[in-house]
Amino acid sequence: MGGWTLLMLGIAFEVAGTLCLKLSYGFNNLLPSILCFIFFAVALSFITLSAKTLDISIVYAVWSGVGVVLITLIGAFWFAEQITLQTLFFITLILIGVFGLHHTNATTKTTEPEHVHSVK
Repeated sequence: MGGWTLLMLGIAFEVAGTLCLKLSYGFNNLLPSILCFIFFAVALSFITLSAKTLDISIVYAVWSGVGVVLITLIGAFWFAEQITLQTLFFITLILIGVFGLHHTNATTKTTEPEHVHSVK
C-alpha cells in the first residue's frame, strides 16, 4: 500500500476514534470508550507506516488538517453543532493546503531516505 493510502486509512480511524470520544460521554459509555482506544491505536499504526514513504511534515499536516475538517463536518451534520461562514472559510483554507501538500509531494521521491535507519 502506498503512503497516501495508509495516511488516509489512518485519518479514517482517527476520525472514528474521535467520534467515539464524543459518543463515550466522558468514558461513561463502555462500547464507544473501548472502540476509541482501538481506533486510535489502528490510526497511529497506519500513520506511522505512511511516514516510511512520506515526509513527516506532510503526514502530520495532512493528518491534522483532514481530521479537523472531517470532525467539524461530522459535528455539524450529526451533532447539530453550529458552523459559521468563517468556519467554512477556514475549512476551505485547510483543504487547499492539504491538496497543495499532496500536489507538491506527488512530484517528489517517495522512498525511505537513506539516513533513516529501520529494523527489517
